Amino acid sequence: MSTVVISGADRNIGLEMCREFLRRGWTVYGGKYVGELTLMEQLQSEYPRQMEIVPLDCSSADSVCAAAERVREKAGSLDMLVHNAAGFGGRGASDIKGEFDFTSFESAFNINALGAIRLVQAFLPLMESGKKRLCFTSSEAGVVSVSHRTGISGYGMSKTALNMALRLMFNRLSPLGYSFRLYHPGWVRSPKIERDGQALERMHGGKFEPWETAQSAVPQFIEDRDWEDRMVLIDNEGAAWPF
Repeated sequence: MSTVVISGADRNIGLEMCREFLRRGWTVYGGKYVGELTLMEQLQSEYPRQMEIVPLDCSSADSVCAAAERVREKAGSLDMLVHNAAGFGGRGASDIKGEFDFTSFESAFNINALGAIRLVQAFLPLMESGKKRLCFTSSEAGVVSVSHRTGISGYGMSKTALNMALRLMFNRLSPLGYSFRLYHPGWVRSPKIERDGQALERMHGGKFEPWETAQSAVPQFIEDRDWEDRMVLIDNEGAAWPF
């Protein structure tokens, strides 16, 4: 049975990615970051033989290494790694003439860009005998050549850093048989999540539901291409973006 690790699997896109892999018969190791959410446990109850919940904080090297060790003990090897966890660095973008919360910028970089490096470094030894597929959720917000925004955003800047990190990883690992998927999910609707009557996350607007973009992402991650020697940012409608 094929195995996949998904970071940021507590909710939204990550949770729906878990569901899509499970439906296809994969064993899923879902990275849990938000302790108070129980959506993953509900999904696990539907797929008790396929779903494993793994504590995973991509901003912590100790947490990432502990997650890799747990997967090694359970599965021995890994076919696919999906870095979906994201830090937004605050909910808005700042004008260059305004004030900045630089701490929140650092958080976005630590999760989005450095988190990807931590994950790959920790899980790579488990992938040598597997499918060797590395998948990452990025965004058009990090594409320099098509940027139209004027606000300075930790999220956008960190996704640009992620894209560069992936290019460097691709240059190093592609000759060793590793294949890459770089995915832009689009503007995804974030549903309100409640626990004990208290809202943990507010609903905000978007073009796509989480399940819609997950249903587009997972086939892209699984299917082989006859052009694995190139890395392209593909969105949930199949369009290619520069990155």
